[in-house]
Amino acid sequence: MDFKNFKIPYSINEKYTKKAAYFSMEFAIEQVLKIYSGGLGFLAGSHMRSAYNLKQDVVGIGILWKFGYYDQARNHDQTLQPTWTRKMYSFLEDTGIKFQIEIHSAPVWVKVWYLDPEIFHTAPMFFLSTDVPENDHISKTICHKLYDANESTKLAQYILLGKGGAKLLDEMNIEREVYHLNEAHGLPAAFHLLKKYNGNLQKVKEKLVFTTHTPEEAGNEKHNLRLCYDMSYFSGLSMEEVKKIEGSEGELFNHSLCALKMARIANGVSELHGVVSRAMWSKYPGICEIKSITNAQEFKYWGDKELYIAKDENNDTIFDYRKKLLKKRLFKIVADQTGNLFDPDIFTIVWARRFAGYKRADLLLHDKDRFYKLLNNSKYPVQIIWAGKPYPMDYSSISTFNTLVEESKNHKNMAVLTGYELSLSKSLKQGSDLWLNNPRVPREASGTSGMSAAMNGSVNLSTDDGWIPEFAKHGENSFVVPKCDYENMSIYEQDNYDLNKLYEILENEILPLYYDQPKKWRKVQQNAMNDVKDQFNSDRMADEYYELLYNPQK
Repeated sequence: MDFKNFKIPYSINEKYTKKAAYFSMEFAIEQVLKIYSGGLGFLAGSHMRSAYNLKQDVVGIGILWKFGYYDQARNHDQTLQPTWTRKMYSFLEDTGIKFQIEIHSAPVWVKVWYLDPEIFHTAPMFFLSTDVPENDHISKTICHKLYDANESTKLAQYILLGKGGAKLLDEMNIEREVYHLNEAHGLPAAFHLLKKYNGNLQKVKEKLVFTTHTPEEAGNEKHNLRLCYDMSYFSGLSMEEVKKIEGSEGELFNHSLCALKMARIANGVSELHGVVSRAMWSKYPGICEIKSITNAQEFKYWGDKELYIAKDENNDTIFDYRKKLLKKRLFKIVADQTGNLFDPDIFTIVWARRFAGYKRADLLLHDKDRFYKLLNNSKYPVQIIWAGKPYPMDYSSISTFNTLVEESKNHKNMAVLTGYELSLSKSLKQGSDLWLNNPRVPREASGTSGMSAAMNGSVNLSTDDGWIPEFAKHGENSFVVPKCDYENMSIYEQDNYDLNKLYEILENEILPLYYDQPKKWRKVQQNAMNDVKDQFNSDRMADEYYELLYNPQK
């Protein structure tokens, strides 16, 4: 293939002819390609698959992480041990393209790898690497670890994604009308364009769109402006000129704020997150419009076909048999990792997602008496599984993970699994009866894991945050903790309120329904499968990106 004059290798649907490039730090495409950490990657992966389904004129741009995020292993006592192993990918094609970009006032070589759309049924994708012989050791390490803890390395990674990705498009003569940033990591692309257009910010705005995922200002990345400047983040723009664009006071550069100033339009990732984002950023003059486009997951990848066939044919026997089979498959993984033998006839709860403080992985354990009562309930027995990757330097979340591991040693019906990637995620969603999601409201921007769980007949029990308000009908397709006046509560009060409500719903509604009224439980499962299939399928999301972000004038 001639990558210097690249053409999309499939026929473009005339509805999606606007040429877009999608920049993301991580993509969860397939288990074998370990270049993702969590929800942002799962979202980006589903987007790339849907771009292929709809035959959109989109290319994906990311980084080829030599060691991925990290491999989640265990110490001798079962506690968490992050390990880094070099990844090998024979299915990626060497484009033969090499070019230089400036990082920290020095030229750094960038090599480019290509993922053909037919391999995993995605949009064409390009992955950037600095791990080439021409670079010094420090430059080589830029693409080693996703979300490196070192601040300078992290900024260099953003420059590689943004500036490197934008320069790649120039190198390939592949004109793009839309530069879509998934989070602000790729913002250096905007400064590359600003330089290319001789400082014409209006021309940059015509091309730039931005998806923001963070529902509170403190969570948006800020770095020392001088350090960003020294790292060559701004493609030659002076600090005064940058301040004029970004517009906040002080010595810190706010990446998301600057993206909102340089983009033509932006979107939050659920209706609630759009509302929260508009309120949060409205105090700053000159930001672009923020719409809402709710995140989604690709149905073809996540949904269990056999379950849907049984549901659509109204064959309850086959439906229940299939769900039990999926549970048995998951329980083989549980047995292999923990030595616990789980029973497919017993109600199984799963909490699985990135470990982060606000997601409250251990909330059920805040009331130990009630937790033990739940685990030892002979009338309504339960099994509980936890899984998820804390950030390797987030010692508080690692401590939570390890506390759960220690507690699990006392119970044969409690398990904590390692290796929460696409494969295990799919098994957990297929094999769970209940998908537990209890973030502090309104901290969860979207939280898509519950969507793909519902596509596998796993019923959501959630606090009323992220995408849940758009989906949930309590007792019909899911179960939801009723919202409270959280703004006037302390964190302690909020946690206590949510904890009590979760236990009440579990003890008084969910468990009696599952064991005493299996027909009604199956109806809840199937309602969830019906309600999630189209509205929260990423084909809808990818279509809305074109409709609301790329072609807003139509």
